Amino acid sequence: MATSNKNMLLNYVPVYVMLPLGVINVNNVFEDPDGLKEQLVQLRAAGVDGVMVDVWWGIIEQKGPKEYDWSAYKSLFQVVQECGLKLQAIMSFHQCGGNVGDVVNIPIPQWVLDIGESDPDIFYTNRSGTRDKEYLSVGVDNKPIFHGRTAIEIYSDYMKSFRENMSEFLKSELIIDIEVGLGPAGELRYPSYPQNQGWVFPGIGEFQCYDKYLKEDFKAAAARAGHPEWELPDDAGTYNDVPESTEFFKTNGTYLTEKGKFFLTWYSNQLLNHGDQILDEANKAFLGCKVKLAIKVSGIHWWYKVPNHAAELTAGYYNLDDRDGYRPIAKVVSRHHGILNFTCLEMRNSEQSSDAQSAPQELVQQVLSGGWRENIEVAGENALSRYDATAYNQIILNARPQGVNKDGPPKLRMYGVTYLRLSDELLEETNFDIFKKFVVKMHADQSHSDDPQEYNHAIPPLKRSGPNIPVDDLLEATKPIPPFPWDSETDMKVDG
Repeated sequence: MATSNKNMLLNYVPVYVMLPLGVINVNNVFEDPDGLKEQLVQLRAAGVDGVMVDVWWGIIEQKGPKEYDWSAYKSLFQVVQECGLKLQAIMSFHQCGGNVGDVVNIPIPQWVLDIGESDPDIFYTNRSGTRDKEYLSVGVDNKPIFHGRTAIEIYSDYMKSFRENMSEFLKSELIIDIEVGLGPAGELRYPSYPQNQGWVFPGIGEFQCYDKYLKEDFKAAAARAGHPEWELPDDAGTYNDVPESTEFFKTNGTYLTEKGKFFLTWYSNQLLNHGDQILDEANKAFLGCKVKLAIKVSGIHWWYKVPNHAAELTAGYYNLDDRDGYRPIAKVVSRHHGILNFTCLEMRNSEQSSDAQSAPQELVQQVLSGGWRENIEVAGENALSRYDATAYNQIILNARPQGVNKDGPPKLRMYGVTYLRLSDELLEETNFDIFKKFVVKMHADQSHSDDPQEYNHAIPPLKRSGPNIPVDDLLEATKPIPPFPWDSETDMKVDG
């Protein structure tokens, strides 16, 4: 390979494709291996580097505590390997069903739901008392109420079992990423905007901390801070409110008071601690494997342009114009040598309704820049299925925000992009022709490379997590820093 081509290969950004949500169905059956293999062969021929798949807790451990059945997933992984693709595996501890794009229903294990019948506070709860059964509340992370195990222990045991049962695919380096699910939709957030409870875009959402366990935690924290009289917010409105209609988020509202700041710090720290604990368990489970750990952060782009950032705050991202809510997450990820995976890469401000005060482009720039400032790898996804050149070009721009570098690696480059999602519509001739051009441009006009070392993506054995991060260091990370400069257009464009 000529020197210039070698340099251009350093601009290569791998492309992965998410498999259908129900590729393994709720009964733990791999329904259509031949049909999937045919589709994977098409992806491989298009130069796609790999695929991503949800490994559903609700399927694997559905029969009872520690009764795992990995057989269907083993068959799936074998097909992926035969097709010459790499694999990103999501430890999906959440329910499928009730959110944007959820076309199948896969609840969390029934034996866990049964515990919730007698103790409904294991689930996230809004102020009116409505429970959300998508994911266990962080309030039970360290409560041994699941047949003697804590939630953290359940997640840890699951990941250890995955390593033991999928060891052949780890040793063969089929599996390159383990994305650790940390909340609804697999994202590190609260279920603040559930469609199955009537939320409609661009509603601000609701705080989800009114189960008894989080209530007790907040009261104890407030007492330690010298304010035993403080209670959880009762003035933050409901799912479909706008910020100015609430006392909490309005101009000069509660969120700016001492009490409001204390609550928001506590609320966001619960998520940070949750992610930190589970990543630590994931690190121990996969120690020594040639894999990267990853987490996903949601792209809450609506109400980003107003001072209160209401939708981000209810989701647990304490992000304001004078406070960075994402760099502390990146700092936690850095402790575990992980990747921060972010969504809404395809969105442009001009496509959004003005009523939503939305700014996805600035949000992407802030989050990715925060990850790069903390010296971690960042990856991304599109939030909605798109098949047009405009969306693909926005993804390419975000993947290499300062363009390609013909003399070596670009200054900024995403670790990889995962396209949502494999479907018959994607593979329809016109759509797939544009997608194939997108893959080529993501690869910087280079042909597919089977050797990650060629584009600086060699994966060493996972080493032990670093030391705990001091509180002062996390606080320091909340100080806003200007994002890296973004080009207005990409120099690698998809036509069509």
